[in-house]
Amino acid sequence: ERCQPRQDSPAGQDPPAAPSAGPWSLDDILGEEDEQDRVPLQKLKLLGESQELRDLLLNPHLRQLLLTLDQAQDKSSLLRKLMQEPLFVEFADCCLGIVEPPEKENVLPE
Repeated sequence: ERCQPRQDSPAGQDPPAAPSAGPWSLDDILGEEDEQDRVPLQKLKLLGESQELRDLLLNPHLRQLLLTLDQAQDKSSLLRKLMQEPLFVEFADCCLGIVEPPEKENVLPE
């Protein structure tokens, strides 16, 4: 008997690809209750353009913290611990300042 190659899917077809927007979509990671916490994609792109944020990410200690957080099972309790780390707080503040710039209050007109 000759072995026939298995054909689980039609020839030339790979498993369904991720959406073209990226490796995941926001709907994959956020539920309905998170709707008001979403940051528009345009503002997220500003993170990649920030020299201040890039400079922070050159720090190997910060990169290790972020990797640990990304791989953690219990992200919320780890995040609470990380918010005690001045370096992580600086990173978080930098990100927030980019996506939610402080309102320009108390600025005297020129």
